[in-house]
Amino acid sequence: MASGESGSTYLSALETAEAYFPDQARLVQRLFYVDEAFHSMCEDLAAAEQALAHVEQLPDTLREARRLEYAGLVDALLKEMREAISQSKIVVLRRSPAIGPKSP
Repeated sequence: MASGESGSTYLSALETAEAYFPDQARLVQRLFYVDEAFHSMCEDLAAAEQALAHVEQLPDTLREARRLEYAGLVDALLKEMREAISQSKIVVLRRSPAIGPKSP
């Protein structure tokens, strides 16, 4: 799914991610708008969810294999998104370089 494909797709990707991480909705929103990789994960998640929702329309011979494939993709994306959310909460503290005594 391409970024900006349509306004509804754009919101749908964000809404899908927020549905999985409701307690972290603000952080998900921030990452969605500032982190291109996270944004892409949200779009992929929405596409996988949509495909999973329509798996029943597939022929019997493909249905179960596709269901497993899409469910596995959703799980993998959620894991990757959880890691991205966790990493975004890490604050790196750096010390100022040591400054020696001032000379007169």
